[in-house]
Amino acid sequence: MIFQAFHSAFVFGRHEAVEWRLQSRSFDTKFRPMHGHSPFPAPNLDLAVRVGCELIYEAAVDTPALVTLKPRHDALQYVRQESLQFEPQAATSEFEDDHFNIVYRTIFKRGQNLLRYDAIVMVPSLREDSLWLDHPISPHLLPASMLRYTLPTRYCDSDKLLDFAWQNFGHLAHGLARVSGIIDWLHRNIEYRTLSGSPNLSAYDIIQRGYGVCRDLAHTAVALCRTFNLPARYVSGYVPDIGCYDPGTPQDFHAYCEVYLGGRWQVFDARFGEPRVGRIRISSGYDAVNCAFTTVYGQATLSKFEVWSYQVDPDKVSIGDAVDLSKRLCGTPEIRIL
Repeated sequence: MIFQAFHSAFVFGRHEAVEWRLQSRSFDTKFRPMHGHSPFPAPNLDLAVRVGCELIYEAAVDTPALVTLKPRHDALQYVRQESLQFEPQAATSEFEDDHFNIVYRTIFKRGQNLLRYDAIVMVPSLREDSLWLDHPISPHLLPASMLRYTLPTRYCDSDKLLDFAWQNFGHLAHGLARVSGIIDWLHRNIEYRTLSGSPNLSAYDIIQRGYGVCRDLAHTAVALCRTFNLPARYVSGYVPDIGCYDPGTPQDFHAYCEVYLGGRWQVFDARFGEPRVGRIRISSGYDAVNCAFTTVYGQATLSKFEVWSYQVDPDKVSIGDAVDLSKRLCGTPEIRIL
């Protein structure tokens, strides 16, 4: 049996630790190219966000697994400090998948298995819409690598939504106006309902049902954009409460979408309905299958799940410190730049 833990809101003697640690490094704001992006002057990375997670899996026998927890560098996020632990020790290797995600191949040992990632990531204090471009590209002019993101997939079944999409969004100008219209419609019409996710639901199912979790909203946004030949992909990441009130709910990984406009990927989020500050991308792909934080080839039980994502003063908070939300600088409408 293959068990895939796509998202916590969707599914859901002492051993030596294997640990990779990158110590504090200076960072710059020079252009750092992103996969699939056209060059643009990178904004100043003036906010520090502590992100990470601690997961414990219980396995009855040695069980192979893939783990995707680690963000990569790009023009909008720079990993200043990080550590990654697999405990107990097991043969673990790193590779880059077809969507440029950093994936670890490991084996869960019999008993408890700890996965822990902790990082300080530098991000810009700009809202995401400050980088939006309105320039849709016709399919015959798209880079060949982008064409795969226009096609239907298991969870983003755009082929079933063609009539619905054209009836509801066909009147909008092609490009940013149409994407924004899709995101706004989903935010207003698909209820966000915690713990309502299921591995059996596609975008088409969510339109029929009328509610879901962030994974479902992301799938539906991606599928609707693809009906108009706009390349779109599913994304998983951390979203701190910078420039907005803390909703008081447990922190979690978050799913959203990116749409290819103006020669680069641009962020849209139907869960929140408005651009955010400080989002940190972990992985992307056709749909949630490519972005599972763990994919387990066998039977394993997730017995602990903790995620953190909050703005900090990097001179006062470091990886390895206890997760202490009293030291966070976010959770209010004010954006605090040190």
